[in-house]
Amino acid sequence: MDEVSEKELFETVPAHKAVAALAIPSIISQVVSIIYNLADTFFIGQFGNPYMVAGVTLVSPWFNLLTALGNLFGIGGSSLISRQLGSGQHREVKQVAAFSLYGGMGMTFLFSMLTLCFRAPLLRFLGASDENFAYAQTYLLWVVVIGGIPTMLSMTLAHLLRSEGHAKHASAGMMFGGILNLILDPLLMFVAGMGFVGSAIATACSNLASVLFFLVIFYRLQGKTMLSLSIHNVSIKFARPIFSVGIASAMMTVLANASNMVIVKLASGYGDIPVAAYGIVKRIDLFPLGICMGLCQGFMPLVGYNYAAKNYKRMRQISVFSWKTAMAIAACFVVCFFSFAPWIMQAFIQEAQTSVLGASFLRIACLAVPLTAVNALIIYTMQAMGKGSQATFMTVCRQGLLNIPCLLLMNWSVGLYGMIWTQLIIETLMLPVTIGMYAVTWRRLTNRELSKGGKTV
Repeated sequence: MDEVSEKELFETVPAHKAVAALAIPSIISQVVSIIYNLADTFFIGQFGNPYMVAGVTLVSPWFNLLTALGNLFGIGGSSLISRQLGSGQHREVKQVAAFSLYGGMGMTFLFSMLTLCFRAPLLRFLGASDENFAYAQTYLLWVVVIGGIPTMLSMTLAHLLRSEGHAKHASAGMMFGGILNLILDPLLMFVAGMGFVGSAIATACSNLASVLFFLVIFYRLQGKTMLSLSIHNVSIKFARPIFSVGIASAMMTVLANASNMVIVKLASGYGDIPVAAYGIVKRIDLFPLGICMGLCQGFMPLVGYNYAAKNYKRMRQISVFSWKTAMAIAACFVVCFFSFAPWIMQAFIQEAQTSVLGASFLRIACLAVPLTAVNALIIYTMQAMGKGSQATFMTVCRQGLLNIPCLLLMNWSVGLYGMIWTQLIIETLMLPVTIGMYAVTWRRLTNRELSKGGKTV
């Protein structure tokens, strides 16, 4: 990024180098973010209290809905900005960025206030028991009600910066918050003697610090960016194109968390130990998936830019390279998790029953990672091209129409372990669907070029 211009990066730099330039910083920031999420679970696990871990597990799907809001406005806005840059529509970039920022803030404020008003019935709905209710409520108040807007803003600002190719700046902001959380967790929990609540406060404070860091970055980029944070540039005329693309990412997160809520609710019927074990496994499983999401965030601006510029050959090179890379990374994690599951679980909680059960869960869950990565990357490719309806259709099928009914069926027919096998079943069923829809879209692009007398792309 320091040696080539943004235009060269998007248009002429070899595909693998261009993806690396934008994806590596994003992957690093994702790794740091996942580590600090794991740190919460790790430090809480040191108390040896499965009810604390269960409380965090219950809240996590609801907390992750903030990611859905960040993706709705951040990915929707960044995809549109990348396509505007590719087609030369530079004037409207400021309006898209401003609407993404302030629209996201308004919707997140409403979400946080509704959470505050209905927190008790919400937690009971999520499966809170008398033993873990107090822990779950404390965590919910700090990370969703108080820390909701900063959490959403940090993700949205990072997505907007990546849309212009400022991947290093975006990653620096996310990494700053993640590293700060790693420092604050032990300081507040053990040194300051706050215990469990210290973890929740650390999460809220680190996300707020990340937003302040991003504001400094935007101030230093004045004159070097077309993005705007001014409320005077807000225009609702871009709401539809932003939502049409962003809704797929938002739905992916919403439905994934709905599935998590269902599985946690069902697991709570077997006791707090399975809930705690599943919660730890879910955090660990986010590691390979988070790396793949970092790869997605890196290649999306490149795909969107070249699609709008009608450079379909380069767009395809970038997409295929990214998919192959994701598969290789995912396969390495499968080998690691399957081989070292007992030791990985013991690092997070010493309580024997939770650790043993979690090791079995991890070995099953990791098998779905390669297929999950490919399906997700294809959906993100469609989003980058502005194919919001196709991306949304695949997301709803994968996470809603198939996943939740399958969870209920597997729990009824097989039991606790049946729910853990569900993700692998769904990803296997969806793989031919996602590949097929991408193939149809690509065929239409090539036929369009041929009909105009162009060369085969």
